[in-house]
Amino acid sequence: MRVVRSVAELQAWSDRIRCEGRRVALVPTMGALHQGHLSLVEVAAQRADRVVVSIFVNPTQFGPGEDFEIYPRDLEGDCEKLRRSPCDLVFAPPVDEMYPGGAATWVDVDGLTEGLCGRDRPGHFRGVTTVVSRLLHAAKPHVAVFGEKDYQQLAVLRRMARDLLMDVQIVGAPIVREPDGLAMSSRNENLSRDERLQARALFAALGEARRLVAAGELRAPALIDAVRRRIGKEPLARIEYVELVHADSLQPVAEMLDRALLAVAVRFERTRLIDNTLLEAPRCSAPC
Repeated sequence: MRVVRSVAELQAWSDRIRCEGRRVALVPTMGALHQGHLSLVEVAAQRADRVVVSIFVNPTQFGPGEDFEIYPRDLEGDCEKLRRSPCDLVFAPPVDEMYPGGAATWVDVDGLTEGLCGRDRPGHFRGVTTVVSRLLHAAKPHVAVFGEKDYQQLAVLRRMARDLLMDVQIVGAPIVREPDGLAMSSRNENLSRDERLQARALFAALGEARRLVAAGELRAPALIDAVRRRIGKEPLARIEYVELVHADSLQPVAEMLDRALLAVAVRFERTRLIDNTLLEAPRCSAPC
């Protein structure tokens, strides 16, 4: 497994692999790797001959007062984990390699970025789409793999790739969870012991919503209220949002008619956690 730090090195490597007629996959990360990230590498290896993992804590997707400075960083530990995975090359650039001369050119996706996390984190998705577009140009992959935990991000990146005619397939991979249901996240490392215990409420609340849907409850206010009440039992949890949106457009829905995304964002002091579940309205077994 190689580690490169310059865009020129990465592009040269990718060009060589492509000239050999082999497929390249990219897994963009911000490091502090866990089993969720490694599952993305496995998905990438199933879809390509060579796998690149980028490790770059992107400053442009963090807003004022967010956790850029305390975001966990462990390049040596990350590389050790990746050596035991199907990763072929690690791209770990410095900031000035990804933003030579500063950040003057941006990629914006309208519509999909305005709700959910976009409402409370202005500029966040502009930073995400900009850095991912740069990574795609640097790695020249046939496929790029992202986790479904960041469902809105996945939808935004698919739209970006489609609108900009990018010759890359954007693939989503399932959420990987801890044994108690908490979605794996690099930010989990920043939780205190009490916060970590109370963070289990996110998965429990989504489970309550799934049970309500299975019992026939399809109204958004009822589902949202159930999730809020469950998370609200935890004294350290501060709910940022609980929303039920259409699975494709990400627009709020008043009632489930087909597939919908139930998404939550919760803060524990400076640690912000997100989670989601896809819900589907039960089909009628007899003519409705």
